[in-house]
Amino acid sequence: MNDAQLLRYSRHILLDQIGIEGQEKLLAAHALVIGAGGLGSPAALYLASAGVGRITLVDNDTVDLTNLQRQIAHTTARVGQPKAESARQTLREINPEIVVQALAERADEARLLELVAGADVVLDCTDNFATRHAVNRACVANRVPLVSGAVIRFDGQVSVFDVRDAAAPCYCCLFPQDRQFEEEACATMGVFAPLVGMVGATQAAEALKLLMRVGRSLAGRLLLLDGLAMEWTSIRVARDPACPVCGGVHAAG
Repeated sequence: MNDAQLLRYSRHILLDQIGIEGQEKLLAAHALVIGAGGLGSPAALYLASAGVGRITLVDNDTVDLTNLQRQIAHTTARVGQPKAESARQTLREINPEIVVQALAERADEARLLELVAGADVVLDCTDNFATRHAVNRACVANRVPLVSGAVIRFDGQVSVFDVRDAAAPCYCCLFPQDRQFEEEACATMGVFAPLVGMVGATQAAEALKLLMRVGRSLAGRLLLLDGLAMEWTSIRVARDPACPVCGGVHAAG
């Protein structure tokens, strides 16, 4: 690291668990953030400010006026712009030393496999089960840790799915892909703005810990947030040995 980087990241370097070695791991890392909206905004902002050397943002949507109540990577002047590009501009303003790639596309299964293969950690900041399952399958296939978050109304949840740990479940273990779950969208159900910041920031914290290999991740635990009572609840979640997504991977590993 040069002198400017030592100064920029000094508050991290002061932490015994991080130090120069941990910060250098961040600078050498690649994080893939899928979704540049309510969750992706705070998650990507913290990844950038913390010094993750390469960040890839994937989102095929454009900035809408209704997004600005909670999607803090965007501004009024950018309404109509692709969200991925708008977020890229914000991240580059925060930290011009990092590499930020903006992909204004909806990644299909094959594309996700390609993108995940080049990442050290993936943050799922999307808002529908189909995409979440597709991202999970790509992460399991590539053995890349996945940090997943969700928020609706006053409720949030976040977890880590890391198949490198033989005891840890994948997303499909917790939410089977053949089971019907009711899709709830912010556009119809509403969402309390600060909660996406809290969950998105937690996703960033988990991703940074994974990249630096410090602390204990949320693998095997689902963290639930009740925003009205402002209470966090941690629930243990087990791996499904018969899971159609990760079962074979664990058996082979």
